[in-house]
Amino acid sequence: MDEIKERLDQVRENIQKACGRAGRNPAEVNVIAVTKYVDVETTRRVLDVGLTDIGESRAQEAVPKWEELGERGAWHFIGHLQRNKVKAVVGRFTYVHSLDRYSLARELNNRSEALGQPTRCFIQVNVAGEESKRGLKPEEVIDFAREAAELPWLQLAGLMTMAPFTEDPEEVRPVFRQLRGLQQEIRKLGDSRLNLPHLSMGMSRDYTVAVEEGATFVRLGSVLVGGPPGRR
Repeated sequence: MDEIKERLDQVRENIQKACGRAGRNPAEVNVIAVTKYVDVETTRRVLDVGLTDIGESRAQEAVPKWEELGERGAWHFIGHLQRNKVKAVVGRFTYVHSLDRYSLARELNNRSEALGQPTRCFIQVNVAGEESKRGLKPEEVIDFAREAAELPWLQLAGLMTMAPFTEDPEEVRPVFRQLRGLQQEIRKLGDSRLNLPHLSMGMSRDYTVAVEEGATFVRLGSVLVGGPPGRR
């Protein structure tokens, strides 16, 4: 537990410094511990040190962890979600960070209605236009958000993006800045259903830059809980 606590303390210190540079309140930034590469016991240790947001990207691997630990935190589905996996996600995960098509929105809405439990969703945006990544094009987001907002059992929590992998995090600052600009553009529409309070952006390599640009959720794996090296 000590190692995870030390890593968390360092992450929080880095977030505090980033917020200081940006004139933000560190309390606005939520840390999601991405536990997809670690076992149930390590996930339990994450919760034991005080983190309450858990991120998983594969339903079949996440469900056993949720069954043991689900009541202890808010669970975030952060990976690509296939429609046939929606049943496993709705009712267990508080947030879905990868809403990227209307057929998925309908499926989430229908399953949420059946359970009588709304699902909070982030619209995934492929800001950088990478072919290897999923998500809507920025110019598609406003129309999609309007359509999704008509589904009564979906709550649009915000926008999400994954920045390109770079050695220098400064290179992806424009990606985060563009997502924030898109959020502000949507808010100007004046539709209360499209308030989109959150920005889910920033991972292990680039989270401090994301915080400087307005992230309210950062998704941290290797820098926090270990696992294979990489941006998560």
